Amino acid sequence: MSERIIDLGERKIDPADFYGAADVNFHRLVEKFPELKIVARGAMVKLSGTDRQIAHFEERFGQLAAYYRKYGHISPEVVDQIFDVPASLQTEAVSEAAEAVEDVIVFGNNGMIVRARTENQRRLVKLYGKNDLLFAVGPAGSGKTYTAIALAVRALKNREVRRIILTRPAVEAGEKLGFLPGDLKEKLDPYLQPLYDALNDMIPPKKLQDYMAEGIVQIAPLAYMRGRTLDNAFVILDEAQNTNLSQIKMFLTRMGRNARFIVTGDATQIDLPNRQDSGLLPAIERLRGIRGIGVVEFDRRDIVRHELVKQIVQAFDGI
Repeated sequence: MSERIIDLGERKIDPADFYGAADVNFHRLVEKFPELKIVARGAMVKLSGTDRQIAHFEERFGQLAAYYRKYGHISPEVVDQIFDVPASLQTEAVSEAAEAVEDVIVFGNNGMIVRARTENQRRLVKLYGKNDLLFAVGPAGSGKTYTAIALAVRALKNREVRRIILTRPAVEAGEKLGFLPGDLKEKLDPYLQPLYDALNDMIPPKKLQDYMAEGIVQIAPLAYMRGRTLDNAFVILDEAQNTNLSQIKMFLTRMGRNARFIVTGDATQIDLPNRQDSGLLPAIERLRGIRGIGVVEFDRRDIVRHELVKQIVQAFDGI
C-alpha cells in the first residue's frame, strides 16, 4: 500500500469549490474510486492504495484541476465527464463540459447555476464586456435584474470591483409607505426584497451577511445615492421607470473610477402619480449612441417565469 497527499492550494483550487455544497463533488469522486481510501482534511486530500490506483486517480485529478483553473468551477457533472470517459476521449469530454458552462454567469448556492437563458440575456452579458453603463428595459419576468445581479456577483468574485451597490426608488405600488409598520429600514425593506432574493441565490447566507456588515454589498433606496461618488463598484438601479429625469441624472453622475452601472426598468409598470414623469425612456433616448453606453431591450420572448406570465403581459400591454 502507498500513500499520497494532494495539496489543493498547490493546485490553485479553492477547497470550497472542490468539495462542493454538502461535499457533493468529493462524494462523487469517492464513488469513482471505491478501491482507494480517500480522506480529506481542509486543503489536503490523502490517498491510500496501490501505486497504479493512485497514479490513475492523479492523472484524472490533474485534468479536473486544469478544467477548474480554466473555468473556475467544479460540479458533479464535470466530475462524471472527466473521470468516467476513457483517456482517449478526454479532450472531447472536457470540450463538452466547457460547452455546458458557456452561458453560465455565476455559480450560486447549493450547486445552482445562473446562466443567460435567452437571447437578450446573452446580449446583456456580451455588452457588459464592452460598456461601463448599460440600460436593460423590458417586461416583468424577463430576467433583467437577475442577470444584472449575477454579473455584479461575478465581478465581485473575480475582484473586478470592490463592492456591489443595489438601489431602487422607494415608490409605492398601490400601498402607502407611511402606513407600513416599523422604522425607516423596516418600511423600505419590502421595496428592496427582490434584490435580497437574488443575492440569496448567489452568495452563501453567512458570507452575504458579512458582506453587508462590511459594506461590500449595499442595498439602499435611490435617495441615499445623492452626494456619493461610487468608485470601484458595480452599481444597479432597479425599477428605474419610477424615477424622473432629474433622479436618473443624479444617479448616473455618481459614477466614479472603475465603476460599472446597469439601469433596469419596465416602462409598462410605472407607479409614479403622473406616468409622464418617468425619466427612464427619455434618458435612454438622450444617451443612446454614446460610446461606452449599451442598451438592451427585452421583450415577451425573454420572459422566464411561469409560462402564463407571457400571456398576462400580452393581455395587459398598453395599460
